[in-house]
Amino acid sequence: LVLELNQVIVPTYGAVLDQQNLHTPEWADFDDKPDSLFFSDGQRRIDFVLVYEDESKKIAHKRSDRKKQKRKREVYESNLINNGLQLEATRSVLDEKLIFVKVHAPWEVLCTYAEVMHIKLPLQPNDLKTRDSAFNWFSRLFRVDENIIKPEQEFFTAPFQKEHLSNFYIQDKDTFFNPATRSRIVHFILSRVEYAIKNNVKKFGINKLLDTGIYKAAFPLHDSSFRHLSTDPNCPSERYLLYREWAHPKNIFKLQPLDFIRKYYGEKIGIYFAWLGFYTNMLIIAAVVGVGCFLYGCLTKDNCTWSQEVCDPNIGGNIIMCPQCDKVCTYWNLTITCESSKKLCIFDSFGTLVFAVFMGIWVTLFLEFWKRRQAELEYEWDTVEYLEQEEQVRPEYEAQCTHVVMNEITQQEEHVPYTACGKCIRMTFCTSAVFFWILLIIASVIGIIVYRLCVFLVFSSTLSQHISGTEAIRKYLTPQTATSVTASLISFVVIMVLNIIYEKVAILITDFELPRTQTDYENSLTTKMFLFQFVNYYSSCFYIAFFKGKFVGHPGNPVYWLGKYRNEECDPGGCLLELTTQLAIIVGGKSIWNNIQEVLLPWVKNLIGRHCGAARSEKVVPRWEHDYHLQPIGKLGLFYEYLEMVIQFGFVTLFVASFPLAPLLALMNNMLEIRLDAWKLTTQFRRMVPQKAQDIGAWQPIMQGIAILAVATNAMIIAFTSDMIPRLVYYWSFSVPPYGSHSSHTMKGYINSTLSVFNISDFKNASKPFSPWFGNQTTCRQVLNNHSFP
Repeated sequence: LVLELNQVIVPTYGAVLDQQNLHTPEWADFDDKPDSLFFSDGQRRIDFVLVYEDESKKIAHKRSDRKKQKRKREVYESNLINNGLQLEATRSVLDEKLIFVKVHAPWEVLCTYAEVMHIKLPLQPNDLKTRDSAFNWFSRLFRVDENIIKPEQEFFTAPFQKEHLSNFYIQDKDTFFNPATRSRIVHFILSRVEYAIKNNVKKFGINKLLDTGIYKAAFPLHDSSFRHLSTDPNCPSERYLLYREWAHPKNIFKLQPLDFIRKYYGEKIGIYFAWLGFYTNMLIIAAVVGVGCFLYGCLTKDNCTWSQEVCDPNIGGNIIMCPQCDKVCTYWNLTITCESSKKLCIFDSFGTLVFAVFMGIWVTLFLEFWKRRQAELEYEWDTVEYLEQEEQVRPEYEAQCTHVVMNEITQQEEHVPYTACGKCIRMTFCTSAVFFWILLIIASVIGIIVYRLCVFLVFSSTLSQHISGTEAIRKYLTPQTATSVTASLISFVVIMVLNIIYEKVAILITDFELPRTQTDYENSLTTKMFLFQFVNYYSSCFYIAFFKGKFVGHPGNPVYWLGKYRNEECDPGGCLLELTTQLAIIVGGKSIWNNIQEVLLPWVKNLIGRHCGAARSEKVVPRWEHDYHLQPIGKLGLFYEYLEMVIQFGFVTLFVASFPLAPLLALMNNMLEIRLDAWKLTTQFRRMVPQKAQDIGAWQPIMQGIAILAVATNAMIIAFTSDMIPRLVYYWSFSVPPYGSHSSHTMKGYINSTLSVFNISDFKNASKPFSPWFGNQTTCRQVLNNHSFP
């Protein structure tokens, strides 16, 4: 069904020929009812609010610019009225320059656009009986009290049609369309109404008016304050109930009222919190097993024979290791790595191997059970056929449909924004841009590697000199540790900076690509952003896990990187502990950074806004003005909430073999994340335009890809990064005859067996250390990278 809109369009940016044809909003003074959600007559509900600054009181703009802005705004508002919307303007109580335009959609407009948008509405109450789960009695302990938030009545629904109006369950025209649906319909109109034409190009939609500063804000209203119930007896105070029973920290162990969240914020917000809650619940199992494996490592570390040999002054104390860099590095004693070897015994134990296998099973079960839960929500929330029936074409796509093509299936003409050749050009450009940015990330990773190689030389030559008198510090602050920590911190800063830049680039690329629907747009943007984030966050971890210390050669013939820098070596115990350090810094730093960005900054901004208006706080302020001073939701909506959790999901699954406590930390973070996100939405941000969603979109296949990759990465960590397999081989084969000298299977002698012997006289001049050799020994020891036992 195509609806032709009755609109008055400004033909150019010049003068409007006939100003009398323009309709203007009604004007009304504030009636001193702070919780009112209605026009001044108390009958018409406010479905949306537009805010602009009175052009006659603007100082920063030229007079001609102010007149142009005023003209566009007046034409836009006139076209809104032509489309049946009713507008009422009220001047701000706190700032006389601000004008609030309240928008109301009458019954006829709601019916017309509900049919255009294929919105499903109630036919009759659902009389099908539901069977309670066997665990219903247990889950009731954690649910919200049904006397406080009453369960919603269920209905059979169908796409709305005006000609079948009598078939729908209409008891009251004022409540047949709930506030979320009304806001959706009004936003649909606001996004498509035109206000000007320049060079035969239509200018339309509230988004462009916001971008150009003609309007300062556009948002639906919260229904009450989150601190107290509304004074209006007809208001259900759903925002207050959501804050008290969902967002408040006291509810951290309660189940979320998902149906109520969906009713107030829409399906898109509801499905996010449903997924986050399900993911958090599944992490409980992984966290318990992970803690068990960690405790196993703690309990068995004192029996770690190879670590005892490293720390034994009669064994490790007599092993002199070869320098790890050319010239400036000196010989070093194996006992320096005593403390790191003890820590490694905790994380590189048999329990870690068991946990890696368990997580491979867990991630599969998580995805399959979520598919089942998602299907249940699709049925309960009536979104099974949403993409086919209800989703509309984006207005930006509609505006560019200037080409006519023949549909090969229907044999009908269709309007499209570009030809097949134009589409290929756009896709080629977009793909090239994405790969360019991915290569830029790889270049930054290479830069970090070069930093590690350069700084290791400095730390190796200077660190021991400056801390030689402090043995306690020297045990922990080795050149390897100092290099790893500083490189991880720099890597984290680079990640955050590139994130900020690439967000803007990805939006520009996706806008140029011009996806047809909002779902297509979000999926395309999600894929681009995640490819970038994947390389950005995980590249350094992949380097440490699978490349560092694998291609170093031997002291007489080291391997050089870029022909200049000698490749890094791992500690004798391997790179697993360094990988754990890298994960802890990135995951911990990312969580702190995200919380500052998402929670602290909006709170501080709102606090400053309240402080600035404290002098005028004695005035009674209407609901729309309270909401205006809240923070706006960004254009990407929930994208960064999803991204944060999926990146965390990657750390929990991809490298869990190096850090069994990752699921526990993720569980603790997510329990807070749910309430922080809820608190943020209900208290710090304006109400989002409710949106439909069938599922979590492109994040589902992304998680499936991560799950497949996680099996491979954990297997390779156990095989190549961990010393688990070499130790098992030594224990069962090389500790006893014919290869070993022990009478029974043991780990004694493992360290000595994994260190090759190098004659110091074979050093080349380019790599021979400056420091003189001490003692009468003529050899030094080197880690065998291929783990071939003598």
